[in-house]
Amino acid sequence: MENKNKQNEHYGLFTATAMIIGIVIGSGIFFKVDDVLKYTGGSVGLGILVFVIGALSIIFGSLTLTELSVRTEGPGGIISYFEHFISPRAASGFGWFQTFIYFPTINAVISWVAAIYIFLFLGYKASLEAQIGLGFLIFTFFYGINILSYKLGGYIQNAAAVIKLIPLIAIAIAGIFYHGQSVAIPEGMKIIGKTQVGLGWLAALAPIAFSYDGWVVSVNITNEVKNSKRNMPLALFIGPLTVLSVYILYFVGLNNMLGSEYIMTTGNEAVNKAGEIMLGSSGTKLLLFFIVISVLGVVNGMTLGSIRMPWSLASKNMLPDSPKIAKLHPKYELSLPSALIAYITAALWMLLHYLTTKSGILKGSDISEIAIVFSYICYMLLYIKVLSLRKQGEIKSLFKGVICPVLGLAGSLIILIGGLISNPFYVACFIIFCGLVCLSGALYYKDRSAKKY
Repeated sequence: MENKNKQNEHYGLFTATAMIIGIVIGSGIFFKVDDVLKYTGGSVGLGILVFVIGALSIIFGSLTLTELSVRTEGPGGIISYFEHFISPRAASGFGWFQTFIYFPTINAVISWVAAIYIFLFLGYKASLEAQIGLGFLIFTFFYGINILSYKLGGYIQNAAAVIKLIPLIAIAIAGIFYHGQSVAIPEGMKIIGKTQVGLGWLAALAPIAFSYDGWVVSVNITNEVKNSKRNMPLALFIGPLTVLSVYILYFVGLNNMLGSEYIMTTGNEAVNKAGEIMLGSSGTKLLLFFIVISVLGVVNGMTLGSIRMPWSLASKNMLPDSPKIAKLHPKYELSLPSALIAYITAALWMLLHYLTTKSGILKGSDISEIAIVFSYICYMLLYIKVLSLRKQGEIKSLFKGVICPVLGLAGSLIILIGGLISNPFYVACFIIFCGLVCLSGALYYKDRSAKKY
C-alpha cells in the first residue's frame, strides 16, 4: 500500500548536490581565512590540511546520518532523528539547543560580519559598537522580510546562492595565476608574522567547522530525492568534495596573491586588496558588493530557518505555552509567537556577542563557533546509534554501518579537541552551558509527559 505521508520524490542527483553546495558555502570562508592562518602559524600547508579534515568530517558524518534519514518516514532533520532513534526527550533537549543557542548565535555573528563588510564597502572605518548596531538592524530587517513574505525570503535565498560563488571563484583563479610583486602591509599596523605552533594548529578546526556549517541541513531533503539510497550518498560525497575544492582554491589563491602575513595582519580587510589587485580601485568595491550579498544571503537563510524552530518544537509540545506558539497565522502562514521568540533570542545573543568581542575573552573565536562545536558532540550520539543498528543487523553494509560512523566520530572528536585548544576555559564553560540548555529541554518534555499521562 502506498504511504500517503511520504513526500514526493522530485529531486535528482544534480539538484541534491547543488542544494548541499548552496547550503554549505556561506560567509565563513570570507572571514575565517585569517583565523585559520593565525592558528596554523601562517602555514598554508597546515591550513589546507584542516580544510581537508573538516571536509572529511562532513562527508562521513552526512553519509552516516543518511542511514537514519532513509529510515525516517516523512520530513527528516536532526530533531526527528533524535526523536525516532534515541528518545523524544533527547529530541526536545537538542531542539532547545538549536532554538535558543545554535540558530541565534550564528545569526548574530553573521549579521555582525555583514555589517563589517558593508562598512568596508562604504569605505567607513567603523567601531565595534557601530558594527553591532548595524548588525542588529540587518537581522531585524530580515526577520521582518521573512515574516511578512516567505516567498520573498525564498527568492533572496536563491539569488544569494548563485552570487556567493562569484567572488570565491574569481579570487581563486586570479590568485593562483598571480605573479605580481609582494603586497606591502599598511603602515601603522602591528605585523603578525609566521610562527611555530606545534599541535596548536588543531585550534584552526573551530573556524573551519564554522566555514562548513550547514551540511546537516542537507540530510533533510533525503525523503524528497529520487532513488535516495543511491543518489543521496553520491550527493553527500560529491557536494562536500566540490566545496572543499572551492575552499582550497580560494585559500591558496588569496595567500598566493597577498601572502599569509598580510592576511593575518589585516584580517577581514584583506579581501579589499585582492579586489584592488584584480580590477583596480573599482575592483575592491565590486568584490565587496558580491561578498555583502553573499553574507546577507546567509543571514536570510538562518532567519528563514530560525523563525520556524520554536513552532516546530511547540507542535510536539516541547515548549511552554505550546498551543499558542504552534498556532499558524492565516495571513502570514507561520507562527508569529515563534518568529518573535527567535528574534528576541537573536537580539540577546547579539548583545552577548558584543560583550565577548569587546572583552576579548574568546581570543579570536566567537560564540557561534563554540555552538557549532557543541553540535558535533550531539551528532556523535547519532553516529553511535548507527553503529548500534549495524550491530543489530538492521544495517548490512560494513562501510555505512561501521566505517562511516567511526570516521564521523573521529572527525567530531578532532573538532571538539580543536575547539577546546583554542580557548580551554571559556569553551568548556560554554559547552557546559549548552549542555544545561539541552538538559532543561529534556526535563521540560519529561514534565509535560508526566502531566499529560
